[in-house]
Amino acid sequence: MKILVTNDDGIDSPGLWAVVEELRRVGEVVVVAPQSEQSGVGTSVNLRRAVKVFPQARGKGIYTTDGTPVDCVIIAFRALFPGEIDLVVSGINRGPNIGYDVFVSGTVAGALAGYFHGVPALAVSVDSYGEVDFEAAAKLTALFADRVKKGDLPRETLMNVNLPNLSLGEIRGIEITKLGKQSHCGEIKKVLSGENEGYIIVKDKVIGEIDAGSDAWALEQKRISITPLLPNPWGNKSGNSLQELARDIFSVLVNAPITR
Repeated sequence: MKILVTNDDGIDSPGLWAVVEELRRVGEVVVVAPQSEQSGVGTSVNLRRAVKVFPQARGKGIYTTDGTPVDCVIIAFRALFPGEIDLVVSGINRGPNIGYDVFVSGTVAGALAGYFHGVPALAVSVDSYGEVDFEAAAKLTALFADRVKKGDLPRETLMNVNLPNLSLGEIRGIEITKLGKQSHCGEIKKVLSGENEGYIIVKDKVIGEIDAGSDAWALEQKRISITPLLPNPWGNKSGNSLQELARDIFSVLVNAPITR
């Protein structure tokens, strides 16, 4: 099994290397990630210039580019590893990707590009912009990757995964959620530069009400949120089969019995 890892925080992000280390327990891991942070670029693709690719001394199959997360995934599938990739993981992102923010998220876009190439894809984020505990997210991602390897997840899987910034023992559960109706990008700050004025979009607190059953609600409850995106391959059984699989994986994650 070959797993492609990308992100929007850049090649030096500790979240990327935390998940790479865990995924190596499941299969062969290759990395194609941006040189620098690409947060908020969404599904941007460079169409009018050549995207440069740089092999990294960190190991075989490790590359960085001067492009976006989607550029990275397209180049991985079409040039670097054609016909070889079985799963795409995008993350682990510093900060949540929930609600309306998924439509501008470079993390989610990286996973989406993998999905468009016909393989299962996961976008993984942790709800903190400060000091982040990546352990639970990395281990959870590896458990999902193992289920992909065993054929327990459809190839048409695109899931957005968000975890509270807590230790494994503090996380209260796992929920299959819907996208909320809020954003972290809803405030602006006015700035002056000489005679010109401009505005900075502030990504901080949640703007908008938090609905029960949403991704933001799950994080507020100290639970892991898993949101299936695009056409749901689980069909009418999504509320049962995916929740059951998620519970099984969570019980392994925390080494606790399943409560049904």
